[in-house]
Amino acid sequence: MIEAHGLAKSFGSKRAVDGISFTVQPGQVTGFLGPNGAGKSTTMRMIVGLDRPTSGTVTVNGKPFAAHHAPLTQAGALLEAKAAHPGRTARAHLLGVARTHGIGRRRVDEVLEMTGLTEVADKRVKGFSLGMGQRLGIAGALLGDPDTLILDEPVNGLDPEGVIWVRDLLRYLAAQGRTIFLSSHLMSEMAQTADHVLVIGRGRILADAPIGTLLAGPGQQVARARTPRAAELAAVLRSRGLAVTDLPDDVLEVVAPTAEVAEAALAAGIAVHELAPVRASLEDAYLALTADEVEFRSHGEAEHPPGTGPAAPGHAAPGHAAPEGAAPAPTDPAVARPGGPRHAGTDKEITR
Repeated sequence: MIEAHGLAKSFGSKRAVDGISFTVQPGQVTGFLGPNGAGKSTTMRMIVGLDRPTSGTVTVNGKPFAAHHAPLTQAGALLEAKAAHPGRTARAHLLGVARTHGIGRRRVDEVLEMTGLTEVADKRVKGFSLGMGQRLGIAGALLGDPDTLILDEPVNGLDPEGVIWVRDLLRYLAAQGRTIFLSSHLMSEMAQTADHVLVIGRGRILADAPIGTLLAGPGQQVARARTPRAAELAAVLRSRGLAVTDLPDDVLEVVAPTAEVAEAALAAGIAVHELAPVRASLEDAYLALTADEVEFRSHGEAEHPPGTGPAAPGHAAPGHAAPEGAAPAPTDPAVARPGGPRHAGTDKEITR
């Protein structure tokens, strides 16, 4: 578990993190979202003791990270994929880290296998692609078999197979009761991975909620219906005082619960081929939350280009589909701890 209370960090006159409090619970994946410069990386660095808070406290499993006798067995972190010395091999890098905690060579071999690095374990890190560097960073985070993982952009540079592997790994570890805290700018991937989301903007927490709650939002219920008699159904719905928008391909978007639309269609004897609630995507919800918190904005950038900007919560923008809620934990992730099943695809770009 990670607990922060009034956590703040200033760099001169710049307030990077502004007195935030939150708890990252075990047994779930908690996503950490925010625009560039929002304070995500600084917060993660304070959690593992790389930056000292200006005020406030943050603990990992009840203590400051550095106060643990063997910190790597409490929390593993990936904050910078290129943290390894470029002249060392992957195996030598991990062995060096392992020796600081009395971790044996067998565990090094296990994490190399888990992350798909066995075939390149004796190659120098300077020849690794970004994706392979990410895998090495994840291997280092797993080295102490910790109860808590802190990962900053763990899928950056990975191919689609690698992204799926990371997702399954994190879901599996969370199902074991571990604490998983990760940041990402890939909203679609976060929507499939996270159970809970923290959103930060200009150093302040903007949202701290289960992902299903964030997607549901406080807005009106909206339904989307497809029928070959779209014009007739639209007239019926409008006669009931409902707001209806005509969309292409015989589709109607109605500001009403799906049950009300279904009852109106049934009463009018109109067959409806598709009927579903419209939910905001995580990207829509995130953009709505952070619209006024973006520190770095391109000059001349459109406020919300048609079809791409944030919609009102509970009202998805065209072209955005969203999951019902958090992704289920995989029953057989094939990415287990030592002694369990193994699987890790190799990156398409292994070395130069």
